[in-house]
Amino acid sequence: MIYLQLFFSFLQIGAFSFGGGYAAMPLIQNQVVDIHGWLSMGEFTDLVTISQMTPGPIAINSATFVGLKIAGLKGAAAATFGCILPSCILVSAIAWLYFKYRNLGLLQGILKSLRPAVVAMIAGAGITIIAATFFGTAGAVSMDHFHLREACIFAAAFLLLRWKNANPITVMILCGAAETALCLIFP
Repeated sequence: MIYLQLFFSFLQIGAFSFGGGYAAMPLIQNQVVDIHGWLSMGEFTDLVTISQMTPGPIAINSATFVGLKIAGLKGAAAATFGCILPSCILVSAIAWLYFKYRNLGLLQGILKSLRPAVVAMIAGAGITIIAATFFGTAGAVSMDHFHLREACIFAAAFLLLRWKNANPITVMILCGAAETALCLIFP
């Protein structure tokens, strides 16, 4: 039964996460944290970090991680297959339709209309992750629970990436080193 739950949960994620990994984050959070309770919010933010650090799409990495945690290798296979199945079907169908009707103005209009929804989903995922990182929760935000250390590391990383055009891998290593050093100095 758990294999079917994993399969169908990630089938929904795979079917409705237009726009890539960040757009899938609210859907993944809804399924694995809110609906099924397979992960806590803290574990979910760790999952996002791990998914970013490993090669491959976030949704597939998440499916594999959650499936493995919940039901072992068979669970990982069920969740991952559920996640990729809609993409395989949709991409094949869309490729066929696109090559057949690529010059139609209606098709170009549909593609343009999807962009704002994707941006909104990515922004929502970002806000959720920032709230969970800075305040320890994605729900009620209170300055009593503000994590100054994480906010400072975020600001430094943002500045390095945005205005110094630093290599993202270098920034990730520096952030990990900074967090480790600060945890050792200020436990």
